[in-house]
Amino acid sequence: MELLRDLLDKQVVDRRQVKIGKVDGLVAELRQGKPPRIVAIELGSITLARRLGTWPGRWMAQLAAKLGGKRHGEPHRIAWHKVKDIGVDIEFDIDVRRTTIFAWQDWLRDHVIGRIPGA
Repeated sequence: MELLRDLLDKQVVDRRQVKIGKVDGLVAELRQGKPPRIVAIELGSITLARRLGTWPGRWMAQLAAKLGGKRHGEPHRIAWHKVKDIGVDIEFDIDVRRTTIFAWQDWLRDHVIGRIPGA
């Protein structure tokens, strides 16, 4: 398996097949004398911005922390051991309702979209 080709930008779903997002990055553990090991995937705008370079990644992390609080200044990570299946989508054994992955969308719904007349 060629990790970057086979995993990057693939759809991620939870155990109920709810679409969570796409794989924006991989987190590897470097081990001396052994090959690297994937320990997590990252989702979200911060990781996506980091793919464009250091400056865009920092800017996005600062913006997310300013708008959503310090805990939102880091990308969302899902541990690799939670992978259930890799096929057309990557299925993880998690319940997205118990994560903060949709927190930004929920905030927009409650504070912006919900205030638009007729929305």
